[in-house]
Amino acid sequence: MDKEYRQPVFTPPPGAADLLLIRHGESAPARAGVDFPMKDGHGDPALHPQGERQAIAVGERLKNDRFAALYVTKLVRTHQTAAPLAAQIGMQPVENPDLHEVHLGDWDGGLYRIKAAEGDPIYQQVTATQDWSAIPGAEARDAFFGRVRRGLMSIARAHENERVAVFVHGGVIGAAMAMATGSEPFAFLGAANGSISRMVIHGERMIVRGFNEVSHLDHL
Repeated sequence: MDKEYRQPVFTPPPGAADLLLIRHGESAPARAGVDFPMKDGHGDPALHPQGERQAIAVGERLKNDRFAALYVTKLVRTHQTAAPLAAQIGMQPVENPDLHEVHLGDWDGGLYRIKAAEGDPIYQQVTATQDWSAIPGAEARDAFFGRVRRGLMSIARAHENERVAVFVHGGVIGAAMAMATGSEPFAFLGAANGSISRMVIHGERMIVRGFNEVSHLDHL
């Protein structure tokens, strides 16, 4: 009988870290003239009730996975999103100092959402150049991407041959996916709240294995 060569099934290479990048649940709505609470210059809204439901769904979806660690950012919406899973598996999340959302300068605190909805000319410039630099005081795209890469690589180095869950922000997921694929900088912005994306990091190589999985949210 001739030897058969079946199609291979992907497994992370030896020494790689397997990261699930989970976007936080929906956060509180922005309102004109009312800033979000602030944390180190960043808008820091808590979860909307829908976001709380999304967080519970994430916990149910992942509770039977085996994780070496859970990571969050300094912003409360990632802590709240991680909480149901952390309770299910009895693990305390750890803050990563580099993976908080892009700093939006004068537009942090909720104004960015309002300007985007109104089609502000500066927002249009941001989308055209795929760079937040046009916003007064905002973090430049290249600086943000460098920070995100540093944060992800630090986690990967700490977790060779392990899987971790990393609760982050839409901008962080977009940056990670763009760097891994070589796409346009904003090509992957807009991951759904509560979505799960997967990235395997092996040395300096970032390998995308999934983006924006939302099947666990279908009932919401």
